[in-house]
Amino acid sequence: MWRKKLDERRLPRGWFSLVLCAACMAGGCQQSTPVRTSSLKTYSTNFAVTENPVFEGGKWTNGRTDGLDWFNVATQPGLAYGTQLGVGGFDDSTAILTGNWGPDQTVQATVHSINQSPNDSVVEEVELRLRSTIAPHRITGYEINFRCSKTGNSYTEIVRWNGPLGDFTYLDHKGGSAYGVADGDVVKATLTGNKIVVYVNGVQVSQATDGTFVTGNPGIGFGLSGVVTPTDFGFSNFTASD
Repeated sequence: MWRKKLDERRLPRGWFSLVLCAACMAGGCQQSTPVRTSSLKTYSTNFAVTENPVFEGGKWTNGRTDGLDWFNVATQPGLAYGTQLGVGGFDDSTAILTGNWGPDQTVQATVHSINQSPNDSVVEEVELRLRSTIAPHRITGYEINFRCSKTGNSYTEIVRWNGPLGDFTYLDHKGGSAYGVADGDVVKATLTGNKIVVYVNGVQVSQATDGTFVTGNPGIGFGLSGVVTPTDFGFSNFTASD
């Protein structure tokens, strides 16, 4: 059936234009087809090159370079990983995407984790970030962290970063072997309105509600307590969209 688009103006994200068939315009048909007129912003990377800090042509800001009090994220082909020393408390390696992002965000990454401590003497965390910002001595936004372990000491947490080093608020904590991650696991978090939902391998594992921050950008991070080879844990890919 021949169709003619009535309105091709750009509409706000999430709105639809109306497409009517010729019969409808003649008064004999009431069918309509919704057509999405705007596209989502997406950034995907497999961390193809070696960089310290991660930069990818100006796509990232970093915890030490831009925030001063935290550590940078570094990359080698196929891996993003942290550079923190594991002895400094809450100075997690942090990297946040640049540019303008909408408030509703989705982030997803694949976990790289080898040589996990069999007795949990070392704590390794891989972290997703939502609505986050970096400025000198200040990081704000939402962190979703996953411990790289599959023992009973594993966990998933949703944490709000309030600005200064060490200033944070727990929004949710889930503990147990079902909430840790291993090599190859896919972790995902969404933030819609004021609701954060967290998934591991497509299964929801956590959620929280918080409306403190309404703007900011997606990103990644890594936390460490103890001494390991830095490339033992990280992300092998990452995708963000709004």
